[in-house]
Amino acid sequence: MHPLRKQRLYIVLFIVIGASVAAGLVFWALRDNMNFFYAPAQVAAGEAPAGKTIRVGGLVVPGSLSRSDSGLEVGFTVTDNQAELKIAYQGILPDLFAEGQGIVANGELLADGSFRATQVLAKHDENYMPPEVHEALKAGQTMDEASSGGRGDGR
Repeated sequence: MHPLRKQRLYIVLFIVIGASVAAGLVFWALRDNMNFFYAPAQVAAGEAPAGKTIRVGGLVVPGSLSRSDSGLEVGFTVTDNQAELKIAYQGILPDLFAEGQGIVANGELLADGSFRATQVLAKHDENYMPPEVHEALKAGQTMDEASSGGRGDGR
């Protein structure tokens, strides 16, 4: 092999190996920053990791909202029509937060099966629902809800 070609081959191999190592280090550093979405049914089935930051979402169960007298601590339950998950949150809820509405909460699953939220996101208008929540609810529909267009109200 000609010495110039050999030198070019070494340079190309060095660049490929260097880029691979750099990409590997970037992915390794970012692995803890990924937040995966889990529906309440997936959490109940044990698919969600405890102690890691995840996102959960669904519809807030009517009548489940409870506020503490001493501060900003609130608790509520979300459902995907298959399972329910209790969520505890300390802070100010979004203005559009309401029972029966879709939400997504960021936080971590505790060992007792409850969820401690660090952020609660609510829908921004009457037509919007986060895509993850919509898919989770769609998967949890009963047969008569699916035949009525997914509304569950018979319309």
